Amino acid sequence: MIKITLPDNSIKEFPKGVTGYEIADAISSRLAKEVLSVSVNGEVWDLTRPIEGDAHIKLHKWDDREGKDTFWHSSAHLMAEAIEFFYPETKFGIGPTIDTGFYYDIDLPEGRQLSEKDLEKLEKKMLELAREKNDIARREISKADAISMFSEKGDVLKLELVNELEDGTITLYSQGNFTDLCRGPHLPNTGLIKAVKLTSVAGAYWRGDEKNKMLTRVYGVSFPKQKMLNEYLEMLEEAKKRDHRKIGKEMELFTFSEAVGQGLPLWLPKGAQLRMQLEDFLKKVQRKYGYDQVITPHIGDVRLYKTSGHYQKYGKDSFQPIKTPAEGEEYLLKPMNCPHHCEIYKAKPHSYKDLPVRMAEFGTVYRYEQSGELHGLTRVRSFTQDDAHIFCRPDQLKDEFKKVIDIIFIIFKALDFKDYTAQISLRDPNTPDKYIGSPGNWDKAEQAIIEACGEKKLNTVTEVGEAAFYGPKLDFMIKDALGRSWQLGTIQVDYNLPERFNLEYIGSDDQRHRPVMIHRAPFGSMERFVAVLIEHTAGKFPLWLTPEQVVLLPISKKYNDYAKKVLNFLNNSDIRTIIDDRNEKIGKKIRDNELKRIPYLLIVGEKEAETDTISVRRQGEGDKGSMALNEFVEFIKDAVKKQLSGLYN
Repeated sequence: MIKITLPDNSIKEFPKGVTGYEIADAISSRLAKEVLSVSVNGEVWDLTRPIEGDAHIKLHKWDDREGKDTFWHSSAHLMAEAIEFFYPETKFGIGPTIDTGFYYDIDLPEGRQLSEKDLEKLEKKMLELAREKNDIARREISKADAISMFSEKGDVLKLELVNELEDGTITLYSQGNFTDLCRGPHLPNTGLIKAVKLTSVAGAYWRGDEKNKMLTRVYGVSFPKQKMLNEYLEMLEEAKKRDHRKIGKEMELFTFSEAVGQGLPLWLPKGAQLRMQLEDFLKKVQRKYGYDQVITPHIGDVRLYKTSGHYQKYGKDSFQPIKTPAEGEEYLLKPMNCPHHCEIYKAKPHSYKDLPVRMAEFGTVYRYEQSGELHGLTRVRSFTQDDAHIFCRPDQLKDEFKKVIDIIFIIFKALDFKDYTAQISLRDPNTPDKYIGSPGNWDKAEQAIIEACGEKKLNTVTEVGEAAFYGPKLDFMIKDALGRSWQLGTIQVDYNLPERFNLEYIGSDDQRHRPVMIHRAPFGSMERFVAVLIEHTAGKFPLWLTPEQVVLLPISKKYNDYAKKVLNFLNNSDIRTIIDDRNEKIGKKIRDNELKRIPYLLIVGEKEAETDTISVRRQGEGDKGSMALNEFVEFIKDAVKKQLSGLYN
């Protein structure tokens, strides 16, 4: 018998070789129908894989990320089986899961191509194969046998992967007539896959390297019920309407130019106004919490980033070093702001009484993202982080960490993000080479985050292997109006950069001590945050934030002068106002400006000019009656005050 520890720390005994499915069935027959995979001592396994010793386990259903990953990874294999049926000589690269389903990179036989038109027949074949309810079987294989097998098939993609694996760690998964190199986990059988939608076909370089062959990438999503797919497709239609690239163009917020370069956003006046409102809001919050604003250059000596470790970490994803006329002198477009802030800290000596030192910067950084990965504002090559770094004593760490959590909550409240989860991202002890610093410092940093989250009573999940290379972090995962999950806001604890930069303070014992560093970015990147905000609100921003709060609509040219008088009055009252004095009928002006998502439309004509009033319309709600100018100003200011009430207290 072996001892199985469940998530509630209860312990049950089972025969050696028991499977996750058998454990689920012993707990509840209903649970056995819903469970998709099982974590065994932190590693996700197939439900049918025997457990040979004492273990801590967690069963995963569809609502769990691990359950979805298992379901979608099995669906990727099902899609590959369908592709192989129609195109037998296809070579298969990798088929991972993503946040919205799965994809598979494939090398089609010479002369064959896949287009969007082919997806429907592949979907039908996938469902036909799923209905066969073929078992998905795991098999361990030696490296020599794996090389022999894929050499015989002429599959150079799989051979490349096999050659990088260690003997004794290689597994195959088979279902029906399809076998694939894979470490799993997978569903027990294909019959659990009830609904499939293949969403698109794209090109992708093998392993993301432009020097490699261009493969065909097929994207898809699947569900255990047809109803869930129908709901997902409805969400996709709504997402198209909310696409930040579409709305950003309609609202004239940002643009891109091939002449400037791919992935380099240009903020138009209205978009710049939106960004400045966000920045001013956060600066006001930061002043309350004792931050000082700093400014650093867009470039730095390559040696700076070698000291920090960013060059080693991001060198491949950075723009090439900038060589100067001086021999051996090289600069880099900065990939992160933290090394610069470390140098600011070093600019003068510090006493324990000076700490914490909190410095903030809206600093622009640069990464050379592959052109195929660029996507609107969510994936760019130039982005601005609402970056800040806190240098504190170890005894101050937990309180400072909790204060950053408070700042993030202020932002979420101001922007009506109500559904969020805090993700504790820890290092993977199995891959120590991914991280810098001593295990002891990592232990202290991870413990501080876990304790702070407990004291703030946060709803948390823990992800092993998701830490930054220099320290563990807390990431806030929010759900938008469509239920999609986004990572917004991050806090990271770092004992390592202070060591690498030899940062010090003089303690109460007159000895030199090392500060602890907290990295934090409540917005993350301004570009990505604005993209998420656009799609969350469909461009209908809160009144305090929207670039244009009011538009004036004169009924005819005769009332343009009165409209200009009102415009000056409102702008002088700090209400962001524009005028639409086109020679168009009032109905068209109303329709056009409704599409621009301006909250208040003020109509002025003969009656309004004679009485110094305005006729008020609320975007999407219609007429709100007539108001005097002073009355309207107070109305807007009260509305803004109400939206921001309590946030700065």
